[in-house]
Order: sequence, then C-alpha cells, then structure tokens
Amino acid sequence: MPSNWGLQTFGYAAIRFAGQDAKPFPGLYGELVTAPNFVLTKNFERFIVAVIIVNAIILGMETSPYLVTNYGKFLTFADQACLAIFTVEIILKIFCLKASYIKNPWNIFDFVIVSISLISATGGFSVLRSLRVLRVLLLVSTLNRLRTLVRALVISLPNIASITLLLLLIYYVSAVIATKLFGHEFPQWFGNLGESFFTLFQLMTLESWAMGIVRPVCEHFPYATMFFIPFILLSAFIIMNLFIAIIINATTESREQEIKKQEQGEMEAEQAAQLEEEDKFLLVCEQLKLLNESVNEIKSQLANPEER
Repeated sequence: MPSNWGLQTFGYAAIRFAGQDAKPFPGLYGELVTAPNFVLTKNFERFIVAVIIVNAIILGMETSPYLVTNYGKFLTFADQACLAIFTVEIILKIFCLKASYIKNPWNIFDFVIVSISLISATGGFSVLRSLRVLRVLLLVSTLNRLRTLVRALVISLPNIASITLLLLLIYYVSAVIATKLFGHEFPQWFGNLGESFFTLFQLMTLESWAMGIVRPVCEHFPYATMFFIPFILLSAFIIMNLFIAIIINATTESREQEIKKQEQGEMEAEQAAQLEEEDKFLLVCEQLKLLNESVNEIKSQLANPEER
C-alpha cells in the first residue's frame, strides 16, 4: 500500500500551526490520517484575512494597463492562487463541519461568492470576470466587527422599511403639490410627477438646492419657501437622522446580544469545567474509599492470622 507520509506531515504541520488537538480522517487510500480542524482556528482565520487583502490589492492592480502589460502573467497567477486558497478553505470547512456547514449563513455567503468567482474564471463566462471583485466581500464574513454591522443592518430592516414608507408618502404628497404649483413655469423640474420626484430627491441631497432650484422658483413664486424649507427639514434632516438612529440602535443591540452570547458560552464552559472537577473529586474519593476498605481488610487479616 503506498505511503501517505506527505498527508501525515501536512497534518502534523497544521497541528503546530493551529495549536489544536489532532483528529483522524480517512486518507487517500482508506487509512486514517491525523489532521486537526485547523480551518476553524484563529490563526487560519488571520491567514484568510491576509489572502483576501492581497487578492483585493491584486484586483486593483489589474485595472492599471501598465501593470497588466508588464506583470500580467504574475497577477493572473496570484489571482488564481488566491481563488484556489478560498476554494480549498470551503472544501475543508465542509469536510470538518459536514451538515452543520449550511447552518451558518456566513458559510453560505462565502460559498456563493467563491462559486461566482469560479464561474467567472471559466472561458465561457469571461464576461463575468469583473465579478471577481466580489471576493473582497469575503472580508465581511471573516471580521467579527463587520459581521456585527451587517447583522445590525438586517435587524433594523423592519424599522427602516417603515421609515422608507413614511418618506415615500412625504415624497408623493410633495411631488403632487410641486407639480400643481410650479409645473407650468418650471417644466424641466416639475413638469410631471417623475420630474418632481427627481427634483425633490436633489433637494433632499442638498445638491445645488438654493442657487440651482429654490431661488429661481422663489423669483416667480415668493411663497415657495413655505414649501421647500419644511420639505428639506423633513427629508434631509429629520427622516435621515431617524435612519441613522435606527441603525445605531440596532448596532448596539447586536453588540449586546453578541456579548451576552459570549458570556453565556464562557459561563457554560466554566460550569462544564467545574462539573469535570467535581467528577474527578468524586472519583478520587471513591478510589480512596475502596483503598481504605482494602487496607482495613488487610489489617483485619494481619490481626487475626488464624482466620486466614
């Protein structure tokens, strides 16, 4: 049977790298090879973060015609090497976690991003090569703080949807009023409902709102300030600040949940360690009791040799 020394050597090296206990798994020829779950360790996570950053730099360098002309082959090789590392990471995670791999939404996110990169790397889908830059998003699933922000955004979606609906109502009412009041004099801005929506959106962003739109309108309609100023206050300040407040509140809640979860995990680990110590203590007491009984029995036999 061929030797699997290379895989064993890789396994032992991975143990030293990860600092974890070994775990047996089937080798190429059916034998058990010792290797750890090093893909789940902090060191491997740091390595993946470094690869993602390097890959992002490579993708940025490929936008330079000079670098592509002089170092195109090297950049292509480095990019393919990064993609190979991401692919191997997913395969190893699936191998280690098995069915529980799909229970983590971040694992599914990584799988989708890498799958898109693999599809775009094939000749038949070369038009999708620009989608390779999506690999930079793998950094979101790797860094804990970014995961917290994304989780906060997801938590705040219901409240954001409510505020968005309120903003749309304000927009619709304001657009109808603006079209009726200013449409005949300024058709380029308020000629129809669509033009009014776009102009009001420009006012909300405060892009050339005074000299570009409000002052020219006020020259023909002096009362226009009574419409524009309340609209800008509502849309650009009050509503936008509500969005920010909801996201900040959701971020705080997400962070608190994460801290509680971490504290609960530490407490459970501490309780498990305490129970283990108690079990060890009870085992030692039981052994001492048996030893004491044996000693008493020996003493009894020595004291009464005729009973032996």
